[in-house]
Amino acid sequence: MTARDRILAAINHQETDYIPYTIGLTRQAYQRTAEWLHDDLFLTRFEKHIDSVYYDGYLKEEITGSGYWRDDFGVIWNRNGADKDIGVISGLVIREPDPDSYVLPEVNEERLRTEFETLTRSDHHVCKIGSIGFSLFERAWSLRGMENFLIDMATEPAFVDKLLDDITAFDLKIVDIALEYPIDGFHFGDDWGQQRGMIMGPVYWRRFIKPRLARLYSRVRDAGKFVSQHSCGDIHEIFPDLIDIGLNVYQTVQPEIYDLPLIKREYGRDLTFWGGISTQRLLPFATPDEVRRVTRQTLKTMGCGGGYIAAPTHAIPGDVPPENILAMAEVFQNQNERR
Repeated sequence: MTARDRILAAINHQETDYIPYTIGLTRQAYQRTAEWLHDDLFLTRFEKHIDSVYYDGYLKEEITGSGYWRDDFGVIWNRNGADKDIGVISGLVIREPDPDSYVLPEVNEERLRTEFETLTRSDHHVCKIGSIGFSLFERAWSLRGMENFLIDMATEPAFVDKLLDDITAFDLKIVDIALEYPIDGFHFGDDWGQQRGMIMGPVYWRRFIKPRLARLYSRVRDAGKFVSQHSCGDIHEIFPDLIDIGLNVYQTVQPEIYDLPLIKREYGRDLTFWGGISTQRLLPFATPDEVRRVTRQTLKTMGCGGGYIAAPTHAIPGDVPPENILAMAEVFQNQNERR
């Protein structure tokens, strides 16, 4: 099987020759591991199953070498702290809940097309997807501020509807461009969960997020492609909603939050799970032998009957020892040796 065959079979809940996997690292984790191995190309040791064009707002300019970056939407990101991959927002773009106070930018179609052309010309054995990070809720709160936007959901519904409708229209333009190319699926990123429960709760999620998400999913599914959704945290309350509007793949599955055998049993017929190897507890704090043991058990639990893409639960942070990254990767790469 090719890497693409393996991913598509897993999504169709079919057994594969071995469980497909992905490994993502933050910049700090990559640098630390490369230094430890004395090998800047160590990532080429790992098989690539998925390749993507990822749009998250494009950091288009650094403000005079300050470590502050402005994205397409006018949001300023401070990357001077520990998080150098995303950063934290500095200031507000939308200061008041006025539906007419902000106009979204135009989609950077030229850059997107160049990236999709490059993606689809590359290795045809890899599963290829489009991807939008900060797709709805995150895009809105990055403009308005998290606390403000949550209050707006309760007190300014007309403003929230207008802003989310505009963001949805922006996202649909990206999806439509992506679907002109021979991709296999589309991935949406939008964090709705906390360690326990949802940030905005299921009622507001169903009121504001679900109908817009359904439009995005429908556009992808109508083109015969699979839909993948990232959300950190505990969102089990809306799994039935996500299945109802057409979700195929849920990322990420945090074992600190979910009972893995339980969610596999309850939702594994409908959802393919992507993740499962803890970046919160296991990888930073366990021994390499413990990482190997837990990784093997997770693959056994989640991979039964297909429907699983093995991966760390998030891009591996910089506090994870390189030995543990390699211990996890060793299990991913050598699955057939233990059958």
